[in-house]
Amino acid sequence: MSSSTHPSTTAPSWLDLVRRKVEGLHYGQVYIVVHDHQVTQVECLERTRLSPSGPSSTREDRTD
Repeated sequence: MSSSTHPSTTAPSWLDLVRRKVEGLHYGQVYIVVHDHQVTQVECLERTRLSPSGPSSTREDRTD
């Protein structure tokens, strides 16, 4: 069997990168881009959630 069908005894470098990206996220997404059976890119989209603070964030208090 080829080496691509057996998991390697050591994790590939992209896997460590994905782990670090996921561990660093509170809200967001990690995308893994594959080209020709190889991971070629890892993208990270981080979101910052804001909570409403006080009455100025309510719709009734807005002045249009």
